[in-house]
Amino acid sequence: MDNKKNPNQSDWFDDLMSPAAAEIGPDEQAVSAAGLTDLSDMELERIMKETLAEDSQEREPSLEEVLAPIPEEVTEIPEVEGLAPEEASEDAPAEESADPDAPIRKVRPKRKSGYGLFGLPHLLSTVIWLVLAVGIGISLGRFLWRCATDVLAFGREDRTIYVTITDSDNIESITQKLYNAGLIEYPQLFRLYADISNAEETISSGTFKLNSLYDYHALVGGMSATSSYRESIEVMIPEGYTCAQIFKLLEEKGVCSAAKLEAYAAESEFADYWFLEGVQRGHKYTLEGFLFPDTYNFYTNDTPRHVFIKFLDRFEDQLQDDLEARIASLNERLAAMMRKNGYSQAYIDEHMVDLYDIINIASMIEKESAHTGENYNVSSVIYNRLTNASNYPTLDIDATIVYAQGGDSQNIDTSLDSPYNTYKNPGLPPTPISNPGLSAILAAMSPADTGYHFYALNPATGEHRFSETYKEHTDFLNSLKK
Repeated sequence: MDNKKNPNQSDWFDDLMSPAAAEIGPDEQAVSAAGLTDLSDMELERIMKETLAEDSQEREPSLEEVLAPIPEEVTEIPEVEGLAPEEASEDAPAEESADPDAPIRKVRPKRKSGYGLFGLPHLLSTVIWLVLAVGIGISLGRFLWRCATDVLAFGREDRTIYVTITDSDNIESITQKLYNAGLIEYPQLFRLYADISNAEETISSGTFKLNSLYDYHALVGGMSATSSYRESIEVMIPEGYTCAQIFKLLEEKGVCSAAKLEAYAAESEFADYWFLEGVQRGHKYTLEGFLFPDTYNFYTNDTPRHVFIKFLDRFEDQLQDDLEARIASLNERLAAMMRKNGYSQAYIDEHMVDLYDIINIASMIEKESAHTGENYNVSSVIYNRLTNASNYPTLDIDATIVYAQGGDSQNIDTSLDSPYNTYKNPGLPPTPISNPGLSAILAAMSPADTGYHFYALNPATGEHRFSETYKEHTDFLNSLKK
């Protein structure tokens, strides 16, 4: 196309270049010398268009470039000028790091709205949490309810159950016994209750009549030493029984074993009982004479301590308020008797009696008398001999040898080498030989005023014949042989 037909198309360029051309003019020869020729208007126009096209291509990205995904290597989203950081597009190109050697830090993509825990939708997450909360609540509620039913004994069958607790049991073994008996369902829970309530200090040994309807509190209270649910048994202790006989009887009745009673009697102090002061300890029958014979209600499978407390409390109850006055009055009588028999005051002072001596004498009266009606006469024989030791150095009482022989009354060996042999040893035996009743004790404190020094049993009457002299006594024995 001829440029002349469109003069306006290049006029603006000519006007632009005219000042430059004026300045270039002086060098035209150099241009010609270099082999360069003048460019035509058309060529200049073509060159400008190509230049403008290249610039537009650099400024405007293609559609494919716009839609291309952001590379994973993008480290962080730059702030777009004029926008707050949170408003910048996620698709904005990442700025190049100032340090080319710095490690590339990956940026977590923004979570899409509407999603909760573990990428689950909020509604689904809420449902899951609700299901979990309800399930946990129901399980916990059922567990607490079952614990409550065990503690409070809800919904159980009415059953009577006997449980025996021994001295060797601890809270672990007690809990196991209750569980085996069906009285509790959760041993761990009962042990926790026992620890909190100090139940082990309350529970006592024995056999207890419990019920499956008892709650934890009632179970612990029902196994206490003073529980009304504790099984008891009535035991009658005959007057004149020895400790060995009493211990055997209590074992047969299921109260306590004889071995435990013997060990406790030998090892314990019994300091609370004033009347035992001065009593020699360390022997299994050390309480001989003080186990007051009577009818008792003992707990089955009881402790030795509780058994002895019952005996000693009952003995103390029998001691009268004027006991000291009675003993003083008795010693006055004995002093007068010894003074009459020619003994010095020093001898008299050494042979005064105390409560232990009286119980010792009462134990012999109990064993020697055919019946209580003879108690005071037998007592007088003993004291008449004691206050006249020069003529009657020994008491010559068969019952003391029987005691030394372990109760054998068929073959009385008067030559037996034993401190209890009153045919060989002067004065009283070392300890009481039985547990006397109240009648024998009173007789020992108030002997009859007689001149008797002997007595012998009349088989025909079942009573004793009392004599003042040895001749009267031998005459009666000889009469029995006819």
